[in-house]
Amino acid sequence: MTPASAPFSLPRHLAVGILILVSAIFASNHIAARIAFDDGAGVLLGILCRAGASLLALSGIVLWRRQSLGLPMRQSAWQALLGLLIALQSFCLYSAVARIPVALALLINSVFPLLFALLTWALGGPRPSRRASLLMGLILAGLALVLDLPGLLGGGVSLSARWAAGVLLAFGSASFFACALWITEHRLASLAGTVRSLYTILIVFCAMLAAGMADVMPGGMRVPDGWAGWAALAALSLCYATGFCTLFILMPRLDMPRNAPVMNAEPVASLILGWLLLDQAFNGRQLLGGLIVLACIVILAYSRRR
Repeated sequence: MTPASAPFSLPRHLAVGILILVSAIFASNHIAARIAFDDGAGVLLGILCRAGASLLALSGIVLWRRQSLGLPMRQSAWQALLGLLIALQSFCLYSAVARIPVALALLINSVFPLLFALLTWALGGPRPSRRASLLMGLILAGLALVLDLPGLLGGGVSLSARWAAGVLLAFGSASFFACALWITEHRLASLAGTVRSLYTILIVFCAMLAAGMADVMPGGMRVPDGWAGWAALAALSLCYATGFCTLFILMPRLDMPRNAPVMNAEPVASLILGWLLLDQAFNGRQLLGGLIVLACIVILAYSRRR
């Protein structure tokens, strides 16, 4: 693409505002998911609704752009693995959201850049710099505060099996997403983003449908008990599809190499929405830990892009 035909970038204040709005929309998707789960909806059903809405929206974008969906044979296996990893990541994250506060689940999930850097190093990539290693250490210290480990070790906070499972599932979500990022960057980088995204969402949709039909997770396809749960399912589908399509369409104009770290506003938005709509609150120590985690991830992201 020549400079004359390249899409112009939006002014930075406008691009940052759009990314903050998209982050809030994605956070709303997780808040709606928690409302649906609290009303009896199954986790697999929530993911299926979200994937179905996104699949329809992305298919519309592909038809509008008249793009080819050709998939090279040598990349088909990696594409299938990517779709399965995103399916597992979605399952873990939604399962975590159903068990622990939404902001806590998203904060733990947001450590995927740290896991991605370590995975890249383990698989023969560059070793993290001294600065990156320091930031990773601070992220872990911040997570210790977010999880309120001082309170747990001091006996002032009780640990339930549901809470522990939610934390482990959120870490699983971050791990699966880090693996998916490695495949995207090192095995599918030459594949058009539209093709990769469409096949990934299609695999997620089919995987959730197959898991539900096979009753892999008892209650996973359970419908909500009341109208609030149905409304929440519709809201999570609409929010995710809207955020995804907005980001996909406007990405060439948002100067993502410079502005992508702004997307880390999602846990902050979920914290505010969770407090307003779900009465989920954190103590001062946890808020400080969350601030440390987000600040270090943003610095790490900017440093990597430079």
